[in-house]
Amino acid sequence: MSEAIAEVWVVDDDASIRWVLEQALSEKNWKIRVFSESKVALSALADTVPTVLVCDIRMPDVDGLTLMKAAHQQDENLPVILMTAFANLDAAVSAYQGGAFEYLPKPFDIDEALSLIERAIAKRIPVRRRRKKEEEKQPLNIIGSAPAMQEVFRVMGRVAPLDVTVLINGETGTGKELIAKALHELSPRKDKPFVAINTAAIPRDLLESELFGHEKGAFTGALTQRSGRFEQADGGTLFLDEIGDMPVELQTRLLRVLNDGSFYRVGGHEPLRADVRILAATHQNMDNLVNAGRFREDLLYRLNIIRIQIPALRERREDIPLLLRFYMKTEAKSLRIEEKSLSNEVEQYLTQLDWAGNIRQLRSVCIWLTVMTPGKVVTIDDLPLELRHPVQNTQMDGGVDWQTPLRTYAKQFLQQGRTNLHGEAEPLFERVLIEETLAFTRFHRQETAALLGWGRNTLTRKSQALGLDE
Repeated sequence: MSEAIAEVWVVDDDASIRWVLEQALSEKNWKIRVFSESKVALSALADTVPTVLVCDIRMPDVDGLTLMKAAHQQDENLPVILMTAFANLDAAVSAYQGGAFEYLPKPFDIDEALSLIERAIAKRIPVRRRRKKEEEKQPLNIIGSAPAMQEVFRVMGRVAPLDVTVLINGETGTGKELIAKALHELSPRKDKPFVAINTAAIPRDLLESELFGHEKGAFTGALTQRSGRFEQADGGTLFLDEIGDMPVELQTRLLRVLNDGSFYRVGGHEPLRADVRILAATHQNMDNLVNAGRFREDLLYRLNIIRIQIPALRERREDIPLLLRFYMKTEAKSLRIEEKSLSNEVEQYLTQLDWAGNIRQLRSVCIWLTVMTPGKVVTIDDLPLELRHPVQNTQMDGGVDWQTPLRTYAKQFLQQGRTNLHGEAEPLFERVLIEETLAFTRFHRQETAALLGWGRNTLTRKSQALGLDE
C-alpha cells in the first residue's frame, strides 16, 4: 500500500498526545483521523479499516486491547501500535499476544513513533494471532515503570512465546531467575517443567553428571542410573544460571547439544534427545570472558540470540518506592504478622541508596524491617545500622573497604567502656564470613569450606559453636 493513500488512526483520551501525533503525522501526507473516545473509533471500524491503528491501552470507555481485537475481526492483517503510560510486563505480553504490531511506552520520542508507523505502513505484515489463555494466569510480580524496565518488558513480550534462546545479563540480585521463570510461564512450554541449575554452585567434577545424568557404575558412588537436568526439563525450559562460570570442557558438550539436540549420560553409550528451550544468565561481561579464553566464542553466539539486559536498582531509582511497598506488604503476609509502612522520610532516604545487592538486598531489608520495627511506621531510627551509615565503595587493594567500618566498631566499643573486644568481635566476624559464603555456594558445605580456606571439619565445628547448624 503506497504511503500517499495510507490512513492512520490515532485513538487516545489524552489531548496532548492526540495533538502531538496529529501535527507530526500531517507532515507525512497521510490521511489522519483522530479520536478522543475509543467507542467512536470502534463504531467507525464497522465502515472502514485504516492502514495503521495507533491507540492507547487504558481508556475510560473501551480499552485498547478490546479495540485491537475488534479491528482484527475486520482485518486480521491490520498493524496496531499500542501506547501506554503504565508500562509493565503484563501490558507488554497482553499487547503482543493480542496481535499488536508494536508496543510503545509513554513518554515516547516522536521520531521513534513516526519511524514505527512508517514501518507498519511499508510492511503491512500479517499479525500473529495468539490464542487467549483460558485460565487465569498467576501474577509475575516483576515491578518496574522506569524506562530501562519498560525496554525489558517490551523484549520479553516479544520473545516469550517464541522458542528462541535468551541470554539474561545483569548484576547479582537483579532478578535474572525471575525473568527466566516469567519467560517460561508466558511460553507454550508453561505446562512443562522449568528446571534451573546454577553452574557456579556445583563442583566441576559433578556438573557434567548434573547436566547430562549418569549410568550406574559410571564413577565411584554412582550406585544407580540418574537422569540429568536436560532429561528432567524435556518439553520445558532449562535455565542455566551463571553460565559464565561453566568449565570450558563442559562448554564443548553444551555446544554439541545445542547444535544437534543429542547427548550421552556420563558412562553411557546410547544417544539421548531432549526437547528443551535454553535460557541462560550471567552477571559477567561475556565478551571479556571470550577474550580471556574462558568462554567459547561459538557457544556465546548460540546463547546470545536474544539478550535481555536487566538494569541495576541504582539505574531505576523511580522503581525503588514501588518495590519497597510491594515487599513490605508481601513479606508481612508471608510471615503472618502486621504490615509495617515506611515514613516518607525513610522512603526518600532508601531511594537514594545504591543497593549494591539490588532487589535481593532490598527484599532482605524489607524482611528485617517487618520483623524488627516495633511500631507500625518505620522511621530512620528503625533502619539497620549499616543502612544508616552505608559503607562507601572505596576500593582498597582491589577490594571493598571493610576496614573503615571495623575501625568505627572498635572505636565505639572501647568508648563505651566495654572490654573483651576481640572475644566479642571474632565470632561476629566469622559468622558473617560463614553465612555469606554458604549463601554464595547455595549451602554446599565442602565448597564453602574450601572458599574459606578451612577443612570440612573446621567449618562444621565453627558452625556448631556459632549455632548456625540449628
